[in-house]
Amino acid sequence: MDAKITYESIDDYISKFPSEIQEILSTIRKVIKEAAPDAIEKISYQMPTFTLHGNLVHFAAFKNHIGFYPTPNGIDAFKEELSVYKGAKGSIQFPLNQPMPYELISKIVKFRVAENIKKVEDKRK
Repeated sequence: MDAKITYESIDDYISKFPSEIQEILSTIRKVIKEAAPDAIEKISYQMPTFTLHGNLVHFAAFKNHIGFYPTPNGIDAFKEELSVYKGAKGSIQFPLNQPMPYELISKIVKFRVAENIKKVEDKRK
């Protein structure tokens, strides 16, 4: 029986991939940290996850793409820029055979930070 892999940390997750994928995952992690310096790193749903007043974004490596999960709102807000990528309600696929859109990832993360902070502020009113 195949035991489900569990990851202890984002470092552990990244370490399980070939070096060229590790490089992409590490850069995405760095971009997210810069865009959301107060966010907390964890593994959730067996994926690298950043939280700040709730989930911000998840990301994960697959055979042919990097999955990026900024919630449906994070996708709606950048519908036009993301229209060139395959995706679903709360996810986007960045193909590994194309340059990673790090700047776009940063903008989406900043949007999600602002959205989560606003949610907290609205609750306090």
